[in-house]
Amino acid sequence: MSDTKNAASEAYVDENTTWDSFNLDPRLLQAIDQLGFEHPTLIQASTIPLALEEKRDIIAKASTGSGKTGAYVIPIIQNLLLEAEQDASNHQIKSIILVPTRELSNQVHQFVEKLLIYSNNKINLINLASNLSDQVLNSLLLNKPEIIISTPSKLIQVLEKNVNTNLIDLSTVKNLTIDEVDLVLSYGYLEDLQKLETYLPIKKNLQTFLMSATVNDDLNDLKSRFCSRPAILKLNDDEANQNKLIQYYAKTTEFDKFLLAYVIFKLNLIKGKTLVFVNNIDRGYRLKLFLEQFGIRCCILNSELPINSRLHIVEEYNKNVYNLLIATDETNDFTVEKDEEEEEDVDMEESKSEESESKQKSKKKSSKKQKKDNEYGVSRGVDFRNVACVLNFDLPTSSKAYIHRIGRTARAGKAGMALSFILPIKEFGKHKTASLPTAKKDEKVLRRIVKQQSRNGFEIKPYQFDMKQVEGFRYRSEDAFRAVTQTAIREARIKELKNELINSDKLKRFFEENPQDLASLRHDKELHPTRVQSHLKRVPDYLLPESARQDPKKLGFVPFHKNKVHKNRKKKPSGRKADPLKSFKNKK
Repeated sequence: MSDTKNAASEAYVDENTTWDSFNLDPRLLQAIDQLGFEHPTLIQASTIPLALEEKRDIIAKASTGSGKTGAYVIPIIQNLLLEAEQDASNHQIKSIILVPTRELSNQVHQFVEKLLIYSNNKINLINLASNLSDQVLNSLLLNKPEIIISTPSKLIQVLEKNVNTNLIDLSTVKNLTIDEVDLVLSYGYLEDLQKLETYLPIKKNLQTFLMSATVNDDLNDLKSRFCSRPAILKLNDDEANQNKLIQYYAKTTEFDKFLLAYVIFKLNLIKGKTLVFVNNIDRGYRLKLFLEQFGIRCCILNSELPINSRLHIVEEYNKNVYNLLIATDETNDFTVEKDEEEEEDVDMEESKSEESESKQKSKKKSSKKQKKDNEYGVSRGVDFRNVACVLNFDLPTSSKAYIHRIGRTARAGKAGMALSFILPIKEFGKHKTASLPTAKKDEKVLRRIVKQQSRNGFEIKPYQFDMKQVEGFRYRSEDAFRAVTQTAIREARIKELKNELINSDKLKRFFEENPQDLASLRHDKELHPTRVQSHLKRVPDYLLPESARQDPKKLGFVPFHKNKVHKNRKKKPSGRKADPLKSFKNKK
């Protein structure tokens, strides 16, 4: 069974509808069958007839994993195949698909290619957001591809560069698709979309798809600009996922975040794959260097890494090559709360002033650091599959970013858990090395998140670790944490970047022709802090709870929450303390 067959959960499949009922081109039906899609999903069954038969604009709201991509790509290809039959020699740009990130652009490009596998090259497509040189992109644009996939900023960049040439002409475009609309807007692409309007034909001659997991007032501007007769589809699938996602928050100190992460991952307390979110790049490397001293393998994903490496890391994570991925979510730099009901105006003003200060500081620092990819984004838009747990090691600075993060788990009808570490304000700044500026607002942001989630029918429960069981691991974690100096982080960051630049070149030149060798290129290799302590990789038996010492198989079931003790239960008299020397038995 192919991976794509699992892209949409059975909860979203419409078994009463068949693909034959849409009167699709036989070549397209053959490709759909090849992908393993036995029945269309609910959103596809609703969208495709409206798009093909009634030629309506579509504004669709449906959860991740419900088949939104197929809902707009299949009608686009069907129309292009019909036009190709009438005039196969007339190649023009007819469809534009816009997505918020390069990673998602690559995913959509691959999906479209699979649907065109039996179309005999009658439809050409190009991914402008791919890591190709301008010369290569220009040569591909000369062929007038029917489908252009891009981020808004990259498309505008190409249009403005070639404004006086005939290289790219959008006057022939008949379809405009904006996928993950809410993220596109939150990334600040509205100005690019406004510029794009001047290059497109009038909206009466344009069919538009606006696809998103949420539909809100921000869509009104795009609706008025690009839609003439929209059909608004809201798939009532929230209830299907409501009981599948369990959300917890745990209040902890700055250093105990690292201590708890060590215990959780070393003792395998979380079953399945985990996605850990941190708020800046240095933070990700500090956590990786800390964990790898205990033999906990993990890989890093951030905006500094080359695009080819990032795509490969996501691909390998989805293939279960890695179980632990530390992702830097840098959306916190520009995410601003817009819901005035979530917090008082005074708090909002404080939040904005603090954010503006942090932006100014980050701008000064960024000039000295490696150039980052502004179109990078992992909290939303990247297809992370089968994520069992999302760990907010650092809490985001807005409830909107929180929704995007936890949306990586409990997808496509599967169960999942979200755990967020919360720093009480009284603990802020007590451990300078482990401190993070955004953590100062954790409790304030948590209140917003709880209100927002409760309005949607979700509950975030407090979780309390049994620190008595964790305490035995503190000395070892402190020892490991001291070895992760700022110099070690800087060296590890440079080393990782150099490795990935080499890997990226290999991926581009060699591994495309040798896909079987992709598995040999790993991204979770140890970077090593200044001081390597091999003994930390082994957990001594005396650190484990008594039940786990007696039966190693019970290690994964070690309770890391407080055990309830009956109030009326009397404590047994301790008696005399045993003399360890007298009770010592020599092994023969």
